Amino acid sequence: MDEVSAPRIPGIDTSTPSVARMYDYYLGGKDNFAVDREACAQLDAAAPSTGALAVNNRKFLIRAVRHLATEYGVRQFVDHGSGLPTQDNVHQVAQRIDPAARVVYIDYDPIVLAHGRALLAETDSTTVIGADMRDTDAIVGNPELQRLIDLTQPTAALYLSVLHCIPDSDDPRGLMHRMVDAMAPGSFVVVSHLVSDDAALRTRMTDFMLTATGGNWGRVRTVEEVAPWFEGLELLEPGLVEASQWRPDPDDAPQPTMEWIEFAGVARKPL
Repeated sequence: MDEVSAPRIPGIDTSTPSVARMYDYYLGGKDNFAVDREACAQLDAAAPSTGALAVNNRKFLIRAVRHLATEYGVRQFVDHGSGLPTQDNVHQVAQRIDPAARVVYIDYDPIVLAHGRALLAETDSTTVIGADMRDTDAIVGNPELQRLIDLTQPTAALYLSVLHCIPDSDDPRGLMHRMVDAMAPGSFVVVSHLVSDDAALRTRMTDFMLTATGGNWGRVRTVEEVAPWFEGLELLEPGLVEASQWRPDPDDAPQPTMEWIEFAGVARKPL
């Protein structure tokens, strides 16, 4: 989407890249601006497999939601930092299994909210809430979430490629566990997080994203930093792995990523 055809939505900053719009570009979407595409080009120069990483992450989301809906009967999903609508959104995957499945999307990007609400205008089983995913109390207490989600019943909280956007000072592990604490036993958390074992790359990519987004980012972490976040939870097989390796479909053709990976897993709150 170029600047001429872009919708005029209050609050959209077209001078600074948006993580949601960059992800949209990598997935072949049209709801992005020149500044987002330029940031992606710079990312590609530093880490050429970033586009494949985005695709692997999206496919992981689809498989995880489908698995929880079919194998565990989950009918409630809360997608934190959901990003722009694309093909096979959470509600589309879940509602193919059960049309009564309920989904709440959480984001605070104005363009995400506008497009999400337009997409969902004709359904009363899915909604988009404008909120900061760090504010668990506001999310849990939101009337729209309470209308759709009964937290006394098993629920899946999704954090797909978003917790690396949270700086250490805002405690990404803590915010994930606050949501887990708010959900019933037998609920699930689905996570993917950018990691790399290359210290120089971690620094370079973190510095780039912090500069590109005006400080609206966290950092690339290591496997050893992220894995302990799941302590106290029951990891589903195959545990924490590169996203394309989590229960791949027979016809999947994973695109290996070399410089960094989406470290992913699905875990259950003990019964």
